[in-house]
Amino acid sequence: MKKITFYFSLTLIFAILSCSSEIYEDENSLDDNPNFRTSASFTKDQGNSGRQQMEEEYCVSVNLIAGQNYIAGTVNVSRDGDDLVITYATNEDWTIDATHLSIGNCNDQTIPTTNSGNPKVGRFEHSTSHNTPVNEVVYVLDASVLEENYCFAAHAEVSGPSGGETAWAEGVGFDGNNWAMFVEALLSDCPSGEEENDDEVAL
Repeated sequence: MKKITFYFSLTLIFAILSCSSEIYEDENSLDDNPNFRTSASFTKDQGNSGRQQMEEEYCVSVNLIAGQNYIAGTVNVSRDGDDLVITYATNEDWTIDATHLSIGNCNDQTIPTTNSGNPKVGRFEHSTSHNTPVNEVVYVLDASVLEENYCFAAHAEVSGPSGGETAWAEGVGFDGNNWAMFVEALLSDCPSGEEENDDEVAL
C-alpha cells in the first residue's frame, strides 16, 4: 500500500510541475533578436464581431492560408506609436497551436532561408507555442528599427475542420520549391498616432 501511495504522490507532483511549465511556455515568446522589443498575448476565444470592428484600424490585412486551400483567418498589422502590432486571428472553426514570425527590412533579406530559398521557420526570431489552442496571437514589435519597405513572414500551425495544417500569411512566394509566403509592406501605410496628432495641430 505504501508503494502505491508513493507512486501516486510522484505522479501527482509530476502532473503539477508539467502544468506549471505549460503555463510558462504559453505566456512567453521566444525572442533571439535584440533589435526588437517583443511581447505576445493570447486569446482563447474572440467573437467575429470584435474582429470586424477592429478591421478598419489595420493598415495591412491579409488572409491566413492553411494547407494552401483554406482561409483559416487573417494576419493584420496596425501601429501604436513606435510599436508595430501584428495580430494572428482565426475564424471560428480554426485554432492556433503555434506561430513563427520573422520581420525585417526587405532590402536586407533578413528572413532566414535555406540556400534553395525555402524559409527556415525554426530560425524565425519570434515564436509561440500553445498547449491549449488559441484564436488570437499578438506580437508587439519596435517599428523604429524598420525602414520604409519592410517584409514579414507569418507562419502558424493551426487546427480546423481538415485537421492540423501549416498556415502562412498570404503574400509573395519564396524562391524555394514550397508554397511558403511573405508579406511586403510600407511603414507609411501605417502611420503612428503621434504623426496623426502632429497633422491635427498643424491644421
